[in-house]
Amino acid sequence: MSLIAFFGALESGLIYGLVALGVLISFRTLDFPDLTADGSFPLGGAVAGISIIAGVNPWLACAFGMLAGSIAGIVTAWLHVKLGILQLLASILVMVALYSINLRIMGAPNLPLLGETTVFSTLVHDGNGYWMRCLIIGIVVLLAMLFLNWFYSTETGLSMRATGSNLRMAQAQGINTSWMTIIGMAISNGLIALAGALFVQTQGGADISIGIGTIVIGLAAVIIGETIIPAKRIWLITFAVVVGAVLYKLFIQVALSSDTLRSIGFGPQDLNLITALLVVLALVLPKAKNKFLSRKVRA
Repeated sequence: MSLIAFFGALESGLIYGLVALGVLISFRTLDFPDLTADGSFPLGGAVAGISIIAGVNPWLACAFGMLAGSIAGIVTAWLHVKLGILQLLASILVMVALYSINLRIMGAPNLPLLGETTVFSTLVHDGNGYWMRCLIIGIVVLLAMLFLNWFYSTETGLSMRATGSNLRMAQAQGINTSWMTIIGMAISNGLIALAGALFVQTQGGADISIGIGTIVIGLAAVIIGETIIPAKRIWLITFAVVVGAVLYKLFIQVALSSDTLRSIGFGPQDLNLITALLVVLALVLPKAKNKFLSRKVRA
């Protein structure tokens, strides 16, 4: 793998680190199986892209995209806590609706940003582009991690964690679990939409299909991170899922550039197949590790 390919995988991994942080909130903290991510990721990219074309500051455009994603998360949570729709079904309904909404926002399946000012325009040039983008995205991810570390230590964050751990006990303690679910889903999809906003600026345009498989990548990143860095402290958990996202993208890059895999017929067209295999491996490894440790203890 070349140096440029390595930094490309690192750049993509850091972006999906934001997705992993969002998935961490929905799947791990709230125990909410949320598929809205496949719609909120391109939603953030579409809103940011159309805002940039309209002359809005790129960072403000990212904030608009993040806000749009948060609204999508609120709608999903509202369908569940207020209308009683099952969590998974509520997220699927919003995801399906967002496909049409994203097309409406972009006006076409593709939205080019070539020649437009992005968050990278002022600092990135031909000599440092391959690492400067990683640095800028890394700073954004670090700020998101610091925010989550702080938020989880607040009363609201602790109440949200209690809601996901034991809903009935949280309600018995007087916690408004419906409100906690709405807040958590808003933050989760806001982070995922922010990732989409940054992604379209690295790719030079938005596309209606960029959200396909987002939730799978986010979930795989969380599982890989938890497997490699098992932790109880919040700051280490958030760090682990970002590391998981970066490693996931590096694994994908290594697989696609492997001469061995190419010799047996694998190529770029098999990206989704390789992704699925990596997710299966990430799901199986923790169980295999636990079985090995239990056998070792018995021995």
